Amino acid sequence: MRVLIVEDEIDIAEIIRQGLIEAHYTVEVAHEGKRGLQLATERTYSLIILDIMLPYRDGWSICEELRSHRNHTPILMLTARDSVRDKVKGLEMGADDYLPKPFDFDELLARVRALIRRDRVHKGKTIKIADLEIDTHARSVHRSGHAIALTPREYDLLEALASHEGQVLTRETIQERVWMDEESYSNTVDAYIRLLRKKIDANSDTKLIQTVHGVGYTLRRAEED
Repeated sequence: MRVLIVEDEIDIAEIIRQGLIEAHYTVEVAHEGKRGLQLATERTYSLIILDIMLPYRDGWSICEELRSHRNHTPILMLTARDSVRDKVKGLEMGADDYLPKPFDFDELLARVRALIRRDRVHKGKTIKIADLEIDTHARSVHRSGHAIALTPREYDLLEALASHEGQVLTRETIQERVWMDEESYSNTVDAYIRLLRKKIDANSDTKLIQTVHGVGYTLRRAEED
């Protein structure tokens, strides 16, 4: 599995590179944003580790451009910033996870493995989370073996949440990147979440659709909160 590191701090990039090599990953490194974007566009990676503050091109804009061109490679963003606002911005740009500096390499490695594992599972025909099954080819949904009828917009919202299992999607991300609808109101997302909960969670003791107050929504087992 090949990992791209885009990090301008040479010492940090080398620590990550060496650690990942020892964990049996193939690693490539770019020390500035334009080169990182070029590599991410021209080559195939299992994961991109992307710093936010970079020369020539910041990590947010790199992430946004990759997503706008339908590049769905998992992205783990690194930053010295640890504010909720920065986390939200990274998620809005399409990042899959966020790790503030300084960090323990073991935690980074655990997140790398989790993101790659999740991506491999969700690239299959069926996404399975607890007793929820989503057939992404047929666009059909079952919970505990029972078929659930969804409108196209409800399905798109559910698949986006499920394919980013455990990650928070903001209302803006759902509007702009899931529905491709920048004109709808943010409370439209809230309304569709309520509709989804009635269909997905109402008849189950395990509630999957979770609210992250002040940020957005995520799909995960309740016990993972």
